[in-house]
Amino acid sequence: MTATAPNRSASPTASQDGTFQIRDIIQSLPKACFEQDPVQAWGRVVLSVAAVALSYVFLAIAPWYLLPFAWAFAGTALTGFFVIAHDCGHRSFSKRRWVNDWVGHIFLLPLIYPFHAWRILHNYHHTHTNKLDVDNAWQPCKPEEYGQLNSGIQVGYRALRSYFWWVGSIAHWLKLHFDWTTFEGKERQQVKLSVLVVLGFALIAFPTLILTTGVWGFIKFWVMPWLGYHFWMSTFTLVHHTAMEIPFKPASEWNAVEAQLVGTVHCDYPRWVEVLCHDISVHVPHHISTAIPSYRLRMAHQSLKENWGDYVRERRFDWTLIKEIVNECHLYERDRNYQSFKDYHLNNTNA
Repeated sequence: MTATAPNRSASPTASQDGTFQIRDIIQSLPKACFEQDPVQAWGRVVLSVAAVALSYVFLAIAPWYLLPFAWAFAGTALTGFFVIAHDCGHRSFSKRRWVNDWVGHIFLLPLIYPFHAWRILHNYHHTHTNKLDVDNAWQPCKPEEYGQLNSGIQVGYRALRSYFWWVGSIAHWLKLHFDWTTFEGKERQQVKLSVLVVLGFALIAFPTLILTTGVWGFIKFWVMPWLGYHFWMSTFTLVHHTAMEIPFKPASEWNAVEAQLVGTVHCDYPRWVEVLCHDISVHVPHHISTAIPSYRLRMAHQSLKENWGDYVRERRFDWTLIKEIVNECHLYERDRNYQSFKDYHLNNTNA
């Protein structure tokens, strides 16, 4: 799994035959990128807990016309909880496995995410990023497979790949994370534990919330912030690896460097979002090595730009970017990477 190195004298560790591998990119990064700092790790925990607490104070006192802003703030702050668990899942939060597991479970509880199920499936995504028929994140459907779906499933797929992208992670969460029978061996037991933990939490927390605040309180204090979290979860994961120039490749043609370096997008979001979400949008170095803690991602990204800048893709989050993705990146197309629903139906009408 190699790629041709750029014609740059500054390219580090490029092999003499002009190719390089992921390990060459990792070796070019400063060693400090991989250093775990408990002060910074727990400092981000404090930041997220304070932000979530503040958001719920805002929700409690906000008049009705300010509730959309309160929900947006709460959902974004809760995304910070997910990113802390994300570091735990990659074992980059702490050197102690039990700390990673405990913190990961605790911070995913409000989101009703089974920690081990998510951890295992997410690491699988890292191993097979943008590998056709294998990757489990935002994989485009093949046109021939799409054509065989019944009309109801086609409507659902079109919605998730277009202007309802922001609920895509909910479908992913429901479909993949609660069935422990799809896992094997020790992993099955770990997933079963995580599922029972979050279901037990929900069975206690949800009735308590409804009894104390009513159905509207349940919607106001949990459902809407949770939907705000999924907006960011869906958006981050969609933007990370989706663009007209970024291909999904069959296993026979798949290349680790192309997928992890070239096929991963760095996207700049409003600064308040990046602070609350602990720089999860600085995503290229995270795909080069999951051992890099979230608070080291900017350092690693700067190094990648300096040494491998020809390959680093950077975008800015705005409506133009979202429209480009949701209007064009629909179905797998071998030569152009993606085919839009419009082109698919036009071709089939003319056939």
